[in-house]
Amino acid sequence: MIRLTRINKSCLALNADLIKFVEMAPDTVITLSTGEKVVVTESVEQIIALIIQFRRSVLAELSCPALGLYVAAGPATPGPHPRPEARSESGRSL
Repeated sequence: MIRLTRINKSCLALNADLIKFVEMAPDTVITLSTGEKVVVTESVEQIIALIIQFRRSVLAELSCPALGLYVAAGPATPGPHPRPEARSESGRSL
């Protein structure tokens, strides 16, 4: 959800996943995938920045145990997966 301000100064939390497109005409008009239109005071650039910030916050909470990626601690770049230690048939390290 992103927080926006309607033209009448009331606050609005909008599901960013429902945004189909945003246009300036001359006010900022957000068209949702449902066909509903919302007029807000924020600029197109501000809305894009809010959407990016929202998506980053969502992705920061994701983890992928299958890949050994845990990003919740903060921004990190995934590196190569650590290889398990090589062992002989007897179970001793090589």
